[in-house]
Amino acid sequence: MSRGMRALLGALAIAIVALIAWLTPAVSPMTRALLGLLSVVTLWFVWRWPQLEQRLATAEEPTGALRPGPRPFDLAVGFVTNFFDTLGIGNFAPTTAALKFTRRIADEDIPGTLNVGHALPVLTEALIFIAAIVVDPRLLIAMIVASILGAWLGAGVVAHLPRRAIQVGMGTALAIAAVLFIAANLHWMPVGGSATAFSGTAFVVAVAGNLVLGALMTLGIGLYAPCLIMLSLLGLDPRAAFPIMMGSCAFLMPIGGLRFVRSRRYSSAVALGFAIGGPPAVLIAGYLVKSMPLVWLRWLVVCVVLYAAAMMLISALRRSPRPGGRMAREPLEATTGE
Repeated sequence: MSRGMRALLGALAIAIVALIAWLTPAVSPMTRALLGLLSVVTLWFVWRWPQLEQRLATAEEPTGALRPGPRPFDLAVGFVTNFFDTLGIGNFAPTTAALKFTRRIADEDIPGTLNVGHALPVLTEALIFIAAIVVDPRLLIAMIVASILGAWLGAGVVAHLPRRAIQVGMGTALAIAAVLFIAANLHWMPVGGSATAFSGTAFVVAVAGNLVLGALMTLGIGLYAPCLIMLSLLGLDPRAAFPIMMGSCAFLMPIGGLRFVRSRRYSSAVALGFAIGGPPAVLIAGYLVKSMPLVWLRWLVVCVVLYAAAMMLISALRRSPRPGGRMAREPLEATTGE
């Protein structure tokens, strides 16, 4: 990661935190404290990621040769997917489809690239929605902590999985995402209740469920849709689910993402493109557009995601076993498009 890119990333994060702090209305002291912590996480992430990447890259290439930066394609994907993510479409499944179609990176590097690259845009979303929508702070904080723990445990497992296991997992995840999209389009999703807080069994179920969803995030299974379904079934107001979903992802993605950086199971250039291209789209969608008819786009996403799921599973089935049962790895050039 070049010095200029590191400076751009840091300046973007500072501008995001300052702008949202200026636009944030009066909120409760606990919510203000949470937003402050989220701002600290945002600034810490854009400092720690480049630092860690630089140290590891230097260890791999002692000569100090610079790696290629993001392409216009990466910036465009980051902008488009995060614009619609802010409006409720989700960004993991469409991004996975785009990367699979173009063979931009190896399949096994997709989960890490999603978690690292989309972290800053999702942090931006969380800063906007936690301030705008009222939900019980105890429920919000408990579910965020659970998701972080799940992501930390999950990233450690996924970062060491072989390519075929990741392809099967992501192919299955994309198929599940397509089913959730279809359910939403046909209005089969639970409508939810009017609660903004839980207690007793419902509280425990919600927190435990978010721990599992946090772990699944590291495999490329988006948290938004399953979390919304779970909370709606428990009787939460669907609007109150948005700060929980976005807050959970905002805290877990930097934590889990840095584990992928350490294991080198991600694409730095592509993730940087998403991180730079995504936040402006979030600000536009969150403050200017806010809502728009998305019915036909949702059906298009279903088609694209189903196709990507099929391609991912077919790729897994085509791997020929080596002697001794190991799966052969294709040459890097065939899968990265570099």
